[in-house]
Amino acid sequence: MSKLYLFLSVGLMFGQVSRACDDGNEEEQLAAARYQSEEYFAKAYGYDPVSWNALYYPKTAQVPGYGIPYEGRTVSSSLQSRVNPHKKYYNSETYADENANLAEGRFALGGLGASIINTGLFNNRFSPANTWRPFANFANRIPVSYNPNFDNPLDTFDACTSPSGDAGICVPGSVCSLFRGRPSGSCVLGKVCCVNAVTACGGTVTLNNTYWQSPTTPVSASSTCALTIRLDTKFVEQLKKPICQIRLDFVSFTTAQPTLGTCVDTFQAGGSSSTVPIICGDNSGQHMYLDVPSSALTPTDVQLIFSFGTGTTTRSWNIKIALLPCGASYLAPTDCLQYYTASTGKVKSFNWQDTTGGAIRQLNNQNYNICFRTELISGQRATQMCLSICSVTNAGDPFSITTSAAVVVGNTNIGAISVAAAQINAAFPNSNVGTTVSAAGTTLVATCLYDFLLIAGARDANGVEADRYCGNHLNPAVGTALVPGAATSVQVCTPVRPFRMTYRTDSTEAAIAALNVPTVPAFAGADTANTGFCLDYQEQ
Repeated sequence: MSKLYLFLSVGLMFGQVSRACDDGNEEEQLAAARYQSEEYFAKAYGYDPVSWNALYYPKTAQVPGYGIPYEGRTVSSSLQSRVNPHKKYYNSETYADENANLAEGRFALGGLGASIINTGLFNNRFSPANTWRPFANFANRIPVSYNPNFDNPLDTFDACTSPSGDAGICVPGSVCSLFRGRPSGSCVLGKVCCVNAVTACGGTVTLNNTYWQSPTTPVSASSTCALTIRLDTKFVEQLKKPICQIRLDFVSFTTAQPTLGTCVDTFQAGGSSSTVPIICGDNSGQHMYLDVPSSALTPTDVQLIFSFGTGTTTRSWNIKIALLPCGASYLAPTDCLQYYTASTGKVKSFNWQDTTGGAIRQLNNQNYNICFRTELISGQRATQMCLSICSVTNAGDPFSITTSAAVVVGNTNIGAISVAAAQINAAFPNSNVGTTVSAAGTTLVATCLYDFLLIAGARDANGVEADRYCGNHLNPAVGTALVPGAATSVQVCTPVRPFRMTYRTDSTEAAIAALNVPTVPAFAGADTANTGFCLDYQEQ
């Protein structure tokens, strides 16, 4: 009994000491301490006001089929917890308002015991002015698991893959229903893999891993269908990691074919800082990276816009939209429209297909970079990247970038590339390199001047090197002025790192019959049945 009295006496003594310290100016003392030390909550209450830390972003599962993990996001802040157990200590309404939206941590127990511990029962008895806090670490000794998002299921969405292969985000079933998503498969902690899709024109997307699909009703000719991707840290899904890039994966993409290389149906992306070409035709399996200013600094709206011509054709698409946070290791390098993250693979120009028919599939006004991450090969960084034409099964043309050049000796006008010349017929299936060719008494004739694929430092097995490639074969051979190039394709390898290619086409497939130096310095023949390129790449 004497021990019990002693314990109560000690408790009463602590209470009297605490009350002696907690005078009428308690609120002022706490407010002053709050502004003097950024670690006030952590030291005095065991509470961290900056709750978007590493605990919120455990490593997510990798998405099958992609070399990088995508992280999930949410679409609304309306369900975010706004309960602050320390609100009574603020004497500044302004500061309280500014912090009302900060996400707050909770113990996973969610019950009375965890709440008492988390709000610092054993620390609140001593004001910040009193440095003696004997129970400051008491809560850390209690064996409970910590979940900083227990009271806010919208804060952390891990990426997931549904049984059908669609990408989604892990959320509670009720949240998936709120966003009109489709539950498909399960995640940990009773969550579902929620697949989100927009199937209409004029929608807005703020949620990661969202699919934009063509409307269920046929898209009429002479119309426009657009979608806005809104980036702003005011959204909970973008609060903790502002967005700096958008990746578009064209799961399916079919619109009308171009006319002489110019798109009748167009797809374009506006609002980003990237140079994005207009594309059309068949682009299933392709992708794009769009650079945007950090959404923490500048809210940005990116528009994806389809504009359809008057013709009647099948128009359908399914575009996966991934929002990539600033500072992520898997961002594409700046100014890279496409980025490949495997040591081997296939790279194609937009609208290339393994198909016959002789139609022009190469698109006009293309000007973009294709980049490749340097991979580890046998434990060491790759020292070169080799490229060769794709194998085809339907008689498609794997390399056809502008019609091969040839020179008619003695002509100084468009006759220098007269299709009636025998050497033109001989040169037609050849490769071309460089920019121009000429012969004695003959004006310049363009080779890879207007349309070309730039591969810096690329050379064949014999050490023959060229940077600009075009014509109907991939080959660095120069040939002669009368018949430039070679009639076969070979593998070329480049040691120049970082590995990248640049693809560029001009605005026409017609002949260049009039010069306008310096912008049009050489004659060129009309392009015939250009298809673009399909190349297999391998880092070594």
